[in-house]
Amino acid sequence: MKVVVASDAGFCFGVKRATKAAFEAASAAAGPVYTLGELIHNPQVVAQLEARGVRAARAVEDVGEGTVIVRSHGLPPATLEALERQGATVLDLTCPTVKAVQHRAAKLTQEGYAVVIIGDRDHPEVQAIAGYAGPGAVIVNSAEEARAVPRTEKMGVVMQTTHSAEACRRIVAVLVDKASELRVYNTLCEATAKRQKAALELAGAVDVIVVVGGRNSANTGRLVEICRAGGAVTHHVETAAELQRGWFQGTGVVGVTAGTSTPDWVIEEVVATLAAWSDAAGKG
Repeated sequence: MKVVVASDAGFCFGVKRATKAAFEAASAAAGPVYTLGELIHNPQVVAQLEARGVRAARAVEDVGEGTVIVRSHGLPPATLEALERQGATVLDLTCPTVKAVQHRAAKLTQEGYAVVIIGDRDHPEVQAIAGYAGPGAVIVNSAEEARAVPRTEKMGVVMQTTHSAEACRRIVAVLVDKASELRVYNTLCEATAKRQKAALELAGAVDVIVVVGGRNSANTGRLVEICRAGGAVTHHVETAAELQRGWFQGTGVVGVTAGTSTPDWVIEEVVATLAAWSDAAGKG
């Protein structure tokens, strides 16, 4: 059995930057260190941070006067202001790509556009972007939802950075008929797009593909959908411990890819396990 890793997989720049800074803050901060929500959607990294004393708080009220890390997804302006009023030291690790979307959304509102955000309304990144766009922003996650958006003179569109490019195209095609002037910003993350493209290419060249990443990771879930659509038998695991030998019975080539919130060491453990099984089968 041959094991092939996607040409683009694992941590993106924004997540790598946030993770590195969070561990440094855990070592350097004089008082308690918090993240508001999980730093990234990867249970293994979150567990490592907890072991270093970084606590994931659910709400502003759960945070004391220590250091509060703003995760790569960002936070709404009102939440940031509440943290500062509470006396917390805010370490803003919002991904630069996400921050650019926030600024786009705010500027569209200032210029009089009705803002539409394409994305999952429950995702923290989308909630943060909506905070910058203001209370009039509409969030849509499908072409069907887009059909319910009221017509307006000026409409501006931004996208959740990890959303599906194909889904965005379908939604924008509906929104074209919803405004006299439509301004669309393609705010999809380039790193995410590269991983999706590489995953689709790999899915067409292997018998089975393993997608590695947190089950609460939107971009990892998207890779699973893409690989299945690409025709490969697809398995989603968080760690090597979840792999099952039976999945690869009679498999010639197995592919491995991973979401942008999956650290290299987790990917390497999956690859090493698959390689060990392949060697054992060869010797048998």
